[in-house]
Amino acid sequence: MATIDFTEEIQNLRTTLGSIEKVTDLDALKAKIADLEQQASAPDLWDDVENAQKVSAALSHSQSELRRIDDLSSRIDDLEVMVELAAEEDDEETAQEAERELSSIHRTLDELEVRTLLSGEYDERNAVVTIRAGAGGVDAADFAEMLLRMYLRWAERHEYATKVMDTSYAEEAGLKSVTFEVSAPYAYGNLSVEGGTHRLVRISPFDNQGRRQTSFAAVEVIPLIESTDSVEIPDNDLKIDVFRSSGPGGQSVNTTDSAVRMTHLPTGTVVSMQDEKSQIQNRAAALRVMQSRLLLLKKAEEAAERKELAGDVKASWGDQMRSYVLNPYQMVKDLRTEHQEGNPSAVFDGEIDELIEAGIRWRVGQQKAEAAEA
Repeated sequence: MATIDFTEEIQNLRTTLGSIEKVTDLDALKAKIADLEQQASAPDLWDDVENAQKVSAALSHSQSELRRIDDLSSRIDDLEVMVELAAEEDDEETAQEAERELSSIHRTLDELEVRTLLSGEYDERNAVVTIRAGAGGVDAADFAEMLLRMYLRWAERHEYATKVMDTSYAEEAGLKSVTFEVSAPYAYGNLSVEGGTHRLVRISPFDNQGRRQTSFAAVEVIPLIESTDSVEIPDNDLKIDVFRSSGPGGQSVNTTDSAVRMTHLPTGTVVSMQDEKSQIQNRAAALRVMQSRLLLLKKAEEAAERKELAGDVKASWGDQMRSYVLNPYQMVKDLRTEHQEGNPSAVFDGEIDELIEAGIRWRVGQQKAEAAEA
């Protein structure tokens, strides 16, 4: 048998699961599922397609969340039986299988535990992510495209729906900027910790002398606005330009003036949208993103005012928060949490869950420290 104290480990698993169940409030979750099932069974549900999709998505997510907790309870029970069999029969193979299952359960519990930390006002929302190439020329544009692929692969691994809403291509390679939506419960809560300045250090593939290049990209994450949010924008505060979509597209995407650029005159906030085929659709999508940005801007201003009154003003946007080093060594390091990954290729392929989880735990720690000082 292995040296692991399975009795203690299993007890710890049950304690952690009990804490998660308490925070999740299983009775409330079951009541929510029952209510959503009733809404989903309404004969006129699909008369309002947008609402029907929201109900269906919310029901699927809630059922999945309850199922994960129930499955974990069963897995812990099964693990206990597996450990007893391994001990009775002195079966090393079964003992090793129990170790692997113990590790897997720990990982799933960690994911659920992190979810309980997402309690912000907009954490449950879909996320709108914008990546902009910064200093570094063509390498920065290429880096922006690498980050886009990283986030899309992360979403794909979790089976989250994504939609690229606007793309501005760089002249030589890569992207000047790109905006995309991630549709999943808690997409904003998870991805919000990705906001900030990302740095890449590598041997530039665009330098014929093979020199090392440092480049930067900025990532902005905002929650997607919902119809129930009250963000009124007077028409005379908006300037709307229409133009022909650029870059690769379908038959009708870049043959008409369907793309929309929306500018909020009081703040200078600009949103471009060209993914949809019609100008009306792009205009509606741009307005939703504009409302989302203005809502977040309002919240940021309120938070800045509170910090100024407390005598502690800190700028978070623009701070370098993560380095991806490909040469002279291989490492991805989050400069806020000190979390490191030794396989940048895996990170760029979407394996960023541990970086995100460390960021969420760090943020909660910061919030608790600020609350204690207040």
